[in-house]
Amino acid sequence: MSLLTELEIQHPIFLAPMAGVSTPELAAEVSNQGGLGALGLGASSVNAARKQILQTKALTQNSFQVNFFCHQSQNIDETIATAWVEQFSKVFQKFGKTPPKKLNCIYPSFKDNDDFLNLVLETRPKAVSFHFGIPHTHQIQALKNAGILTMVSATNLAEAKAIEAAGIDIIIAQGIEAGGHRGIFNEQFDAAIKTTDLVQLIQSHCYIPVVAAGGIMNGQQAKHMLKLGANAVQLGTAFVQCKTSNAHETYRQALFNQSITQITSSISGRPARGLINHWHINIDTPHRLTVPVYPYTYDLAKQLHSVASEHGNLGYGAFWAGSNVAQIRKLEAADLINQIVLEMNSIEV
Repeated sequence: MSLLTELEIQHPIFLAPMAGVSTPELAAEVSNQGGLGALGLGASSVNAARKQILQTKALTQNSFQVNFFCHQSQNIDETIATAWVEQFSKVFQKFGKTPPKKLNCIYPSFKDNDDFLNLVLETRPKAVSFHFGIPHTHQIQALKNAGILTMVSATNLAEAKAIEAAGIDIIIAQGIEAGGHRGIFNEQFDAAIKTTDLVQLIQSHCYIPVVAAGGIMNGQQAKHMLKLGANAVQLGTAFVQCKTSNAHETYRQALFNQSITQITSSISGRPARGLINHWHINIDTPHRLTVPVYPYTYDLAKQLHSVASEHGNLGYGAFWAGSNVAQIRKLEAADLINQIVLEMNSIEV
C-alpha cells in the first residue's frame, strides 16, 4: 500500500506542523487541496489542542496530522539560569520591566504523561508526528491500536534506525536546511546533513516510508526529492506567508525582505534556524554564556519579545525560516499546493 493511500491524501505534500504558526484554517486549506494539513500542538495546553483539532475537523473531512514535542525533560540548573537572565536585565529595564525571577518549563513533553496521548485517542486524527524524540513504547502501541499513523523526525541515520526499530510508521527526514527547531534527539549533537543526502541515506538503510523536509520551496525541488527515494515532501517556510497562518505581519514581510538564516540555540535552548536578528548578532558571540536547558530558555525569550514588541521592537522575536527562504512566493495555501503540483507534473525538456 502506498503512503498516499495509507494517509488517504491525493498529493505527496505535507504541511510542516509549525507550533505557534499553524492554524486550523491553514491545516484545512492544505488538506482540502489534497495535501496533508498539520497542527503544531507542542506549545498548546490539552484544552487548546483539543479546540484546534475539533476546529480543523469542522473545516475539512480530509486527513491531517497533529504534532507534539517529544523531548527528554530536564531539570534546570539555577546558576546557569540566573546568569542567563542577568545578562538581559538592562534590556528589560530599558522597556520599563523587571526581568523574571525564575524561568518556567513552558512546554511539556508528550512523554511526561499521557494527557496528550489520551487527547489524540479521543479525537482520532489520521496521523500524529513527534519532534525531538520517540514516544514511550506503550504510547506508540496505543496509537497503533487506534489505527493512527505515527511519524517522527530524524536528522541522522542513527535516529532514523531508532525510529524504525520503535515501530513508528513514517520517518520525517529533516535536513539541515529546514526552518525552525532541529529535530535532533540530543541537543548537543547535530550531524547537519543536507536533505538530499539524508533522504538517500535513510532510504538505503531503512524500510519504512521517508518524507523529505528542509529547503523545499517549489515543485521542482519536491520532484527531485521523490526521485531520490522520498515518498513525500514536507514544507513549512513556504506556507508561513499565507494569510491563514498565525504569523505576525512583520514576520510575513521579513520572509520576503531577508534571505539569510542561521541556527541558534540562544532563543529556546535548542538549535533552530531563523532569520538573522538580535540573537544571532548580539548574543551568539564567541563568549556566549551557557544556555539553560530547553524549554526554560524559551520562556525568557518569549517574555523579552513580549515586552520589546509593546514598544515596537520586534528584534527579539523568533522568525523561523528555512535556508531557501529567498525563494518564497506570495501565494495562499490552496494556490501554493496547486502550483507545486503543477511544477511536479511538468515535463522536462
